[in-house]
Amino acid sequence: MNPKPTPDIPLYSVLMSVYSGEKPEYLKECLESMYAQTVPPDDFVLVCDGCLNEGLDMVISEFEKRYPESFHAVRLEKKSGVGACANIGIDACRNEYIVKMDSDDIALPERCAKQLSLMKDKPNLDMCGAYIREFDTDTGEMITVKKTPVTNEEIRKYAKRRNPFNNPTLVFKKSFAKKIGGYDTVNRCEDYDFVVRMLQNGAVGENIPEVLVNYRVSKSNYRRRRNWNNTKSFIGVRWRIFRSGYSGLIDFILPCAMQLIIFILPESLTGKIYKKFLR
Repeated sequence: MNPKPTPDIPLYSVLMSVYSGEKPEYLKECLESMYAQTVPPDDFVLVCDGCLNEGLDMVISEFEKRYPESFHAVRLEKKSGVGACANIGIDACRNEYIVKMDSDDIALPERCAKQLSLMKDKPNLDMCGAYIREFDTDTGEMITVKKTPVTNEEIRKYAKRRNPFNNPTLVFKKSFAKKIGGYDTVNRCEDYDFVVRMLQNGAVGENIPEVLVNYRVSKSNYRRRRNWNNTKSFIGVRWRIFRSGYSGLIDFILPCAMQLIIFILPESLTGKIYKKFLR
């Protein structure tokens, strides 16, 4: 049977995408954490970005059999990118409240209940996030808690330079996302671009000041930050935000300068700089 709305928690959809380079065991652990919520989803949309590997297909098939009424895999013939997958997923979600999740992270059991309860108590909220706990994917050791600004005023100010939401904790209203045209198909930083356009169009946001998602960190995280395509997209998105009038020149220059430093410096220093200055 499908879950029913409680007096405090409305029905919600989970939106996630997956591609062939991800590990089946991480995807399974992630899906288990979402279905182990104190109030589980009645709608789960997993967008498969192109052909997947056999292990991922086996995990998806398992959940299609376990949750035939709620779990829906949307399979794309070719790889389309995170932004395109998000838009296809938004269209496929059947509820107004959409809970984003990354396919290798782990949600705490009360994540959805706490976020949806807050959004129902505050009908003016269009977006909601929370803190994440970063952990070493190889050892399981906790690294740090990544905190974000809590109030809408703090969020709007923080967004001039950086994403004020931890993306795997984001919850938003489908109607508002559709109003702004959904995600843009930029190469990287599509989540930051999306949040800023939501704010520019009057969306109200808030973060719950507690950890609700455990976030995997590995050497590849730092390696991606040194990738030239990632660096170009990072700068490109911030240039668009500056040109739109949302941020000032200093807001554009400072984070871009730090990103360029990360790109130039040896990989051995990348993680240290990220931990000290960019979290």
